[in-house]
This record gives sequence, structure tokens and C-alpha cells, in this order.
Amino acid sequence: MIEDIRYYNRKTKSQETEVVYGENWLKLIYGSPLGAIPLWAAIKRAWFSKWYGKRMDSIKSKSKIIPFIKKYKLDESEFLKNPSDFHSFNDFFCRKLNHNARPIDTNEKTIVFPADGRHTAIKDLSATQRIFAKGQTFNLSELFQDEKLAKNFHDGSAIISRLCPVDYHRFHFPLSGDSTKPKLINGSLFSVNPIALRKDISIFWENKRYLTIVENSTFGKVAIFLIGATCVGTVKFSAKLPKSVTKGEELGYFLFGGSCVLTIFEKNKVTLAEDLLDCSKKGTELFAQMGDHMCQEN
Repeated sequence: MIEDIRYYNRKTKSQETEVVYGENWLKLIYGSPLGAIPLWAAIKRAWFSKWYGKRMDSIKSKSKIIPFIKKYKLDESEFLKNPSDFHSFNDFFCRKLNHNARPIDTNEKTIVFPADGRHTAIKDLSATQRIFAKGQTFNLSELFQDEKLAKNFHDGSAIISRLCPVDYHRFHFPLSGDSTKPKLINGSLFSVNPIALRKDISIFWENKRYLTIVENSTFGKVAIFLIGATCVGTVKFSAKLPKSVTKGEELGYFLFGGSCVLTIFEKNKVTLAEDLLDCSKKGTELFAQMGDHMCQEN
């Protein structure tokens, strides 16, 4: 039996239960022994996500938009375009918002969440601790696919920002600095839903992902991973890199599906937000929006 996914909402200051898109399907795949058969055969493969992506790009998929908005109670006032103006479900899924929908924390000493989502903090990546399941630790060498680069972050901190299909799916720079061009690291496309992550966090370094590094005089090197997932084989970049970037500037967007942004800091460069740390110690994700502060300088 797979338990409900609970998280703490920073805005409402209350515990809430996640409404999981495709919950029954995920429970079948990750909650039963027979589920491993279709998972291995199809779901994690790139062709499955490409096939589903084409369906979401079709004109017919437009009929899914209004029912989706109503079912998940999305705030239409935030949308830059009217629901009727979207050409397909994917067009709606990677929608832009009004300029004031996600205010960016202007404090120069803070770093902001790169995306809307449910966030988990890892204070010390070198220590074994509770990360979705007790005893799971990050394999940074596998994640970076670059042992020399990974050593910079060995005993640093990380924040996992998990996006659900109902979330705003554009991701932004969490701080200002000089950004490298994104590097593609190919892999599978497992789901990043907690139903899957509770089983095995190696999904982070097994999945297809892009890595960009932002260097800042105060915060040092900050690694940003854009991690693909089932039905999210495509990550699009809005920013033309490398270049100097500004906190809150749009970096890119995910196409249909759940997805994840992983932000990693060097040792002793940041102090993580108290509510984020408190929730993470309890094994609970913190829901916060892009532009809200997630940490500040030490």
C-alpha cells in the first residue's frame, strides 16, 4: 500500500495532500512486482516520452486544457494568455505567467527557488541521512559524470525542487552570475514522483539531464541540473548561454510531465531557509514558488 504524499505549503502555512496526476498508473508501475515489466519495457524509454509528447502537441490535445484547469484548480489570472488561446496541451503546459505572478526576492544575500514545486533540502551531501528513504545518499560522481567537478560539491548542500504536472513548468536562474552553456548527460526517463523516489534516488543520476554552472563572487560555483522524467524527454532553453545572468531570469522550460531541478552548492557557501530545513528533517517536502528565497549567504 502506497501512502498519500503530504507536503507543507509555505504560503498557506499548512499541511496538504498532493493530488497526483496519473496516480493509479504510478502505483501500478512502482507499487507492484508486475509493474516492473512495463516500466522496463516501455515507460523509461525515450520513445515512450516522444510518442506521448507528440500527442500533447496535437490540436486534439487542446480539449484537455479546460478540464485540467478545473480539476486542479489552477489560477487563470496568472496566465499570460487566455486558456482558449493555447494551440495544444503542451503549449498550455509550458505557459508563461504575468510579470507580477512570481515576484523575485530582491535581497542580494538570498538565492531563490528556480521553479515552483515541492522542495527538499540536503544540508550535507557527504553524510548519510534521510532522503526520501532512510540511508539513501547521493552519488555525485555519477550525477556530474565528472569526478573532478563533483569534488567541488562533495560536502556541500543541495535542494531538490520537484515539479508536478499541475505546476508552472518554466525554470529560472536562482542567482546572478556567469553561467556556462548547458551540458547534456543522457539517460533514462524514470518518473521523479516520490512514489518512485522513495524506492531509489539513483533516478537522479540515471535520468537524462542537463547541467549548467553559475559562478558568483559570494556563492562560488552553483550547479543546476534540469532532470527529465517520464513524458519529459524534452527540455527547452530560453537563455542563450554562456553569459552573465540575473537572479530570476528565465533559463528554460519542461514539456509535458513531472520533472525536477536540482541545485547544488559548495561547502559553507549558503545557509538554508529554516522552514525548508525543518520540513526536510521531518521527511516532508516544502511547497514554495519560483522567486521565493531558499537560502542566503553564510
